[in-house]
Amino acid sequence: MGKLIKNHWARLIILTAAAYQVGAGFHCFFYPKIFWDFLTKNLDGAVRPIPALQIINLILGILGLCYEWPLTFIAGTSFHRSIEARLIFYPLSALAAILIYQGTNSALYYIIGMGVYFWAYSEGEMVCPEPWTLPKRGSSTRRVAV
Repeated sequence: MGKLIKNHWARLIILTAAAYQVGAGFHCFFYPKIFWDFLTKNLDGAVRPIPALQIINLILGILGLCYEWPLTFIAGTSFHRSIEARLIFYPLSALAAILIYQGTNSALYYIIGMGVYFWAYSEGEMVCPEPWTLPKRGSSTRRVAV
C-alpha cells in the first residue's frame, strides 16, 4: 500500500467545504439567518437589509474553489504551493461560514481540512507545482565505494 498524501486529502476536504460555502451563501440570500441568533440579535444587520455576509461567503467560497482547483495562472506559483498561506486564509473562510446558519457544515469541513493541512505541514509535505500529481523523486547520485 502507498503512503497517504495528506495535502491531496485536505484539498478534497477544502474543495467540499468551499462548494458547500458557495451553496450556503447563495441559499442565505433567500433565507437570511445568523447562526447565533438564539444568543443575540446584534448580528442580524450583517444579513438584512444589505446582504453583506452572504456576499462575503459567496466570494470566499469561490476563492477557495479557485485556490484548491487552481486556475492555470495560479497553478505552480509559490502562493499556490504554500501550505502556510492556506493555513492563514481558511480560518477566515471558516469564520465567515460559521456566522450564517446555512454554513455551519462548511465551517466544520474547513476546520477538519485545516487540521489535515497542518498535519501535512508538520510532516514536511509539499504541494506540487502541477495540481494532483505526486512529488518528483530527486535524482540521488549515490557514490558507492568499491
